[in-house]
Formats: sequence, structure tokens, C-alpha cells
Amino acid sequence: MVECGDTAVLVTATRSKGREGIDFLPLICDYEERLYAAGRIPGSFFRREARPPERAILTCRLIDRPMRPLFPSWLRDDLQIVATCMSLDERVPPDVLAVTGASMAALLARMPFYGPMAAVRVGLLGDDFVLNPSFREIERSDLDLVLAGTPAGVVMVEAGANQLPEQDVIEAIDFGYEAVGELIKAQLNLLKELGIEQVIPEEKLDDPILPSFLEQECAAAIGEVLKQFSQTKPERDEKLDAIKAEVSAKVAALKADDAIKVAVSSNSKVLSNSYKSLTKKLMRQQILSEGKRVDGRGLDEVRPISAAVGVLPKRVHGSGLFNRGLTQVLSTATLGTPSDAQEMDDLNPASEKTYLHHYNFPPYSVGETRPMRSPGRREIGHGALAERALLPVLPSKESFPYVLRVVSECLSSNGSTSMGSVCGSTLALMDAGVPLKAPVGGAAMGLIKEGDEVRILTDIQGIEDFLGDMDFKVAGTEKGITALQMDMKITGLEVKTVADAINQARPARLHILGKMLEAIDAPRDTLSPHAPRLLSFRIDPELIGTVIGPGGRTIKGITERTNTKIDIEDGGIVTIASHDGAAAEEAQRIIEGLTRRVSEGEVFQGTVTRVIPIGAFVEILPGKEGMIHISQLSESRVEKVEDVVNVGDQVTVRVREIDNRGRINLTLRGVPQQEPEAPAAAAAAE
Repeated sequence: MVECGDTAVLVTATRSKGREGIDFLPLICDYEERLYAAGRIPGSFFRREARPPERAILTCRLIDRPMRPLFPSWLRDDLQIVATCMSLDERVPPDVLAVTGASMAALLARMPFYGPMAAVRVGLLGDDFVLNPSFREIERSDLDLVLAGTPAGVVMVEAGANQLPEQDVIEAIDFGYEAVGELIKAQLNLLKELGIEQVIPEEKLDDPILPSFLEQECAAAIGEVLKQFSQTKPERDEKLDAIKAEVSAKVAALKADDAIKVAVSSNSKVLSNSYKSLTKKLMRQQILSEGKRVDGRGLDEVRPISAAVGVLPKRVHGSGLFNRGLTQVLSTATLGTPSDAQEMDDLNPASEKTYLHHYNFPPYSVGETRPMRSPGRREIGHGALAERALLPVLPSKESFPYVLRVVSECLSSNGSTSMGSVCGSTLALMDAGVPLKAPVGGAAMGLIKEGDEVRILTDIQGIEDFLGDMDFKVAGTEKGITALQMDMKITGLEVKTVADAINQARPARLHILGKMLEAIDAPRDTLSPHAPRLLSFRIDPELIGTVIGPGGRTIKGITERTNTKIDIEDGGIVTIASHDGAAAEEAQRIIEGLTRRVSEGEVFQGTVTRVIPIGAFVEILPGKEGMIHISQLSESRVEKVEDVVNVGDQVTVRVREIDNRGRINLTLRGVPQQEPEAPAAAAAAE
């Protein structure tokens, strides 16, 4: 149980015997939210928690990403980490507590683990870094950075920033890593107090017979393929598969009692895994010794880039197509009304989202076939990263009151589709006419580390991600960084190396932004004709009830009369949506009339709307009526109201009084009336 303030997170670690045929680490990390933690009852039909909300899924990933590289590669037992938020203090977000608790639970369970590991959050308020800021401080902060580390260094970074310079982000990482060190010491002290000895994983050496055989038989051929820089990815994959098939045939031709054949026969995947390991080793050696990657690029070179906007009909409010090498992402932007905001039913105090980014990764993007299901954790995580990257540059709600949804479809993937979706989203939003403060681009950085030798790779492709040691995504504008996401396959990286990767990403990002601006250099001046038109203005919050009316009759009448959609926030912001600008303006006039405060003595030109035996009602402002008592129709006695006024008459009235119930009483007495315009004069004026 990890507690801070009134936030309490229970974290458990369970290990069960491995299954036959597994050749990977079967680790499951879950984060469970219980709304009782915040004293709330779920809003679903069944009044209980169902599928995890998006923020809970992102916390699952936050736990998984730093934990996975800290288990030994040879471990095949089923592992499960479950973190449950059981009490929530709005001053203390539970996610970083869950990450640190996962490390402690693994240690207590005596799992083989390269820990301890701990996580902290860093904010930036003014010029000062803040450790583990509250929810409200995060909202005001220019930085929201979660960092996880081990004694070996930084192992995970997740951050959103308000266009911060690279140096500020590097200093924040350094600041956070110091605090991580204190939490690591606390875990070691707790183990010592409990008398529990940490299980340090043993290095298990594979039988060298098969690797030696493969190196002798096909290392030269693989190395030759990796040096053919002009070939395409499918061509390279086909040649590597052919070499693998050839060496497999050689193994099959060996005698039944040969040690190599016995090793391959005992495990159907051992030959394939050994072949992958040899390919990985040769590719890494080529980068370290020659500074050349499999496609011939230098270490800091970006793949060919192209961009286009408006690729779909304007029924789609905005669209952008971004290509980087074989990675291609089509993003679309949709403009919605305030009622389209997503209501959040989770433990986070923020109750709604007005910018949504959804990321889809269909199987055809990597040449595979599999069933299409609901989005997985990876897709949700990549969508959230792109969403975080664009949030700092979106216009304010007051100046552009639309709810925005961007969907990025990955049409082809060879690495870094998440950064491709950031670039595609910028193009789509600008094509839709959203006045972004600045365009956002992104690049994924990689790493090859062997002993003390380190090489940082710019714009990694699929094979470099698979065979490398790091995937570090950096998104931002020309001014600074807006989002970071770093994952490691090793147990930690020095802050200095992390800083080098951040700095090396900047020229790549600027190069990519330049290519994007060739397609569209500024947001479009006009919206799609199929996008809703919004008018937004503020009224006195105390008068919201006047606009809504008893049982909602007043606002319903306005929407029916003008054929518009009207949303009113608690703070008094009114947003009117319509495809007809004149209709929206009419609705605005009616609401402003309803909410205008009328003073005694004011004179209005109005229209008689109703006549009753004791007087007449006059609409003096759109939606606002007052009554003229029969005694106030004339200086002399009036026997019948219709003798003076009838429905539809235009009259000039003065506000005689406003009674204690807010009713407006009018008078015609002593008020000069305008002469009705003659038909001939009216026709001439037209």
C-alpha cells in the first residue's frame, strides 16, 4: 500500500508457472480505478465500474513501460502487476505512486528484478520546478513530466510541455532523477527492515553451439544484405528470409544425433530466435563501427518526407496526409459543438475533454491479416501522445469554441507512426481552419549502446526500433517541446545521454516542420462549408434560468424558431451552432434581449404580441415582454383595449416600473408615437 496525503494505492505482484512454448516475457500490468476512492458512485446503468476509462489504460502503460525492461530476458513465468486506487486526495495524483508501488511489490514477491525503480512527476510553475504537483498545479503548470528511473539511470519519460526550450526539459529530467534516487533508497531500506533479500537475476548464457553455427554459415551473407543501402524494406526482408530458409535447410540435413539438430528439434522457435539475435548483432555492429544504417542514412539523417492537405472532400472538415519513408498517416479533423465534448467518468477531477485525438493502427499497415477489434492499449497510448503534443498550440475556448476531434489512420507503417500522426494532425487542423498558435512536428530517436559506446539515431525505422535499445519520441514547435515519450529496453540511461537525444531531435523536428509548411503555411481563412458555424458570447450567470425558462420551454422555443443548437455553460458562456449565420445571429439577439437588464424610464419601440381584457403585452426586446395595463393606454378612459392597440401594432412605450417579481410594466401615457410609414413611401425606400 503506497500512501501520500489521502491518496492510497494498493499494488500487488503475482508470479505463476510459465506455459509451454512461450518465447517472450508474459507480463500484464493493470491499473484499476474504484470510484469509491473519491466518494462517488459510478454513473453507468449497472452502477459499478466496467471497462477501464482511457486515463486508467494510460496508467497501465505507465506502469508497464518502466517495469518490462527490468525483468531478465530469459524469464518466461506469467507475471501480473495490479494497482488499485483505493482512496484519492485531489492534491496527490495516484499514477506515479502506482509505478513506484509496482517496483516495491515485485521486490517483496522476490521476483528476479533489476530494480528498484521509482517514478516522480515534475511540474514547472513560473521559474521553479515542483516535485509531484497536485492536480490543480498540473493545470497551471507549463510542464507535466513523469520520470521513472533505476540506479542505472532513466528508464522512462512521459511529458507534455508548453513549448518549452530543450534545456528546460533536460533540467526537469535531472531534477526528477534526483528525487527518484531518494525513493530507491527508501525501497532498499524497507527491504532491509523486513529482512527480505533482493533476488538479483542471474545471467543465463545460451548454448553457444547454434549461435556459432549460424555465425559461421550465414553471418557474412546477412552482413552483405545489411550493406545494400539502396534496397527497399520488402527486398531486404525477402533476402534475409531466403538466407534463413537456406540455413534451416542445412540444419534439417544434419544427422539426427547432431547437437545442433537436437537443439533445434527440442524447441521450434530456437532457430528463428537465434537468427534474429545474429541479425540484431550485425546491424548494431555496422552502426557502431561504420556509422551507417540499413538504409544508408547517417545517424542524424531523416527519411524522405512529403505532405499534402485537403486530400479528402470537404464533407470532411479538414484532412492531411503525412509521409516519412514507408510510414504514411492520414489524419482528419472534425469541428463539433460544445455538446460534443467527452464527459469523463473517472477519478481525475477534469470532467470533460474538448480536444480528442484517436489513433488507428489497422493490420494492413504492416502487411498483416488479423481481426479488427476495439483499440488496444498501444493505440490508445499513441493517440494520447499525439493529443498531448497538440494541446499547447490549440486556440482558447473563448476565441474558437469548437470541440475538435482528430483521427489518424496509419495506412503504412515502418516506424514512428505516433510522430507521423502528430504531423498529420497539424496538417488536418490547419486545413480545417483551426487557428493553431504554431505547427507541431515530431521525430522518434533511437539508441545503440554496447558497453561505453553509444550511438543516437534520428528518425528510427521499424527494424531500428526492434533491434535498438531506446524509442524516444520528441514533438514540438519551432519554439520548443510540447510532448516527450521515452521507453528503454535496457535498465537505465544517464541523464547526459537523454539530453543528447533531446538536443539531436531539434534539427530533425525543424526539418520536418519545414516540409509540412510547404504543403500549408498557415491555417485556412475559412471553414469547410459543412462545418457548423458558432457564435459565442457571455451572459450574466444569474440569468441562465431566464434563457432556459420553466422546464426548458424558452430555450427550446428559441432553437425551434431559429433552427439552431444552443449550449450554455455554468459560467454564462453561450454558444450557438448553426449552418446559417443569419439564424445564429437572430438567436443571439433573442438571448441578449432576454438577458438585458431593463431600467425604469427607458423607452422602447415594440410590437404588441397579445391582448387581454385588462391590457396588452408588448415585446420590447427579442424574447422579453412587458405589459401595458388598460389604464396606461391613454390619458383618457379606455373602455376596450382593442380601441387603442391590436396584435401586431408597433408602439413606443416607456418602462413605468419593474415590480418585485421582475415583471415589466409599461405605459403609453405621455410617450410620443411614431407615425406609421405610408405604403408608397415604404415602396420608394425599398
